[in-house]
Amino acid sequence: MSELTLKTGQEGTTAEQFKAYFSRLRAGDMGALPAVGALFVLAALFGSLSPYFLSLINFANLFVQAATLMMMAAALVFVILIGEIDLSAGVTAGTGMAIFVKLQIGGMNWILALALAFVLALVTGWVIGTFVARIGVPSFVVSLAFYLAFPGVMLWILGDGGVLRLEVPEVSAIMNKNLPTWGGWVLLAVCVAVTTLMGLWDRARRTKANLPSRPITFLIIKVAGLIVLGSITVALLNMNRSQSVIPGNEIYGVPLVIPFAVTILFIATFTLDRTRYGRHLFAVGGNPEAARRAGIKVARIRITAFMICSVLAMISGVFNVSRIGNVESAAGKSIVLSAVAAAVVGGVSLFGGRGRLAHAAIGAFVIAIIDNGLGLIGMSAGVNFIVTGSVLLIAATIDALARKRSGGSIARV
Repeated sequence: MSELTLKTGQEGTTAEQFKAYFSRLRAGDMGALPAVGALFVLAALFGSLSPYFLSLINFANLFVQAATLMMMAAALVFVILIGEIDLSAGVTAGTGMAIFVKLQIGGMNWILALALAFVLALVTGWVIGTFVARIGVPSFVVSLAFYLAFPGVMLWILGDGGVLRLEVPEVSAIMNKNLPTWGGWVLLAVCVAVTTLMGLWDRARRTKANLPSRPITFLIIKVAGLIVLGSITVALLNMNRSQSVIPGNEIYGVPLVIPFAVTILFIATFTLDRTRYGRHLFAVGGNPEAARRAGIKVARIRITAFMICSVLAMISGVFNVSRIGNVESAAGKSIVLSAVAAAVVGGVSLFGGRGRLAHAAIGAFVIAIIDNGLGLIGMSAGVNFIVTGSVLLIAATIDALARKRSGGSIARV
């Protein structure tokens, strides 16, 4: 294989592309492959241990359970890519939801109340990013300060009871309602059309700039895979998964949260993969000093990364309050650590500069399957924590060894 084939990953024939991919695997750059493998292994394992794991209702529940964690993992990807961390993302979301529910119960229009929660997210992200980028305080310390402080704010908002009930049907529907059966097929058609058009647009842009493009075979394989997997998923979700035999109690359709999550992940992925901001963010994560010398406003990139993280975390908070139906003082305290685990399991490098949102989403499904499967076979919460921690340690070790094999340094700049 020529040296040119390995420069950008776009050159070469289909056979040369596959050879380059296996070369990267041998070099330790496995991306999301371990997480994808874990999905199949865990599904087979829990399917054999519990008769309920592969049931239709649990299949749908997995998507709903994973949505909150997936969105929080996507939020953290933005700060992990620049080699930082935001421990306060979960409690920021919890505090925002406490403000939202409190104001709505007090008579404020729920849309305005929700908008104020997102204002809190933007302000919190800006403050953390400013302390990190302008003053030089480590992100661990700044976000830990907010992690410790926001639960106190939530207690003050929620009052003596410590719990407020959500009374907004539009928000409750996100995690508890389903699309009509035809809606799932429309969603799949839109996803296939967008994927095809984006692939063709990428090729057209590269051709216009006199840059090489991967063989169109890869786009065809990608679209065909999406059609097959998507069709199977929609067909299964459109089957009646109700356990009731009473007529009229049937449950059909794709969970309503899925189009919300897909849309948000698409926008975030587009931002990272196809915009100048995304390229600058990866550059800052890979080598901040080189990025600064190239004219990139490193401080601005870091601040906006924390702001985006907080906004996406707030969306995760909306999903969470929609699912459980209330806000409590402990909201968001534990999910952020599971989200870090999901991102790392999906192949996002803790050292910054490498990773994709789609990979973090796969990692979130792995963590959700572990949680769901262990619960179905009757394991205690303690076992769940131990298994999740072990998976995180293994994934982080693989990341460090892969970086070492590829010649990268694990030292922080």
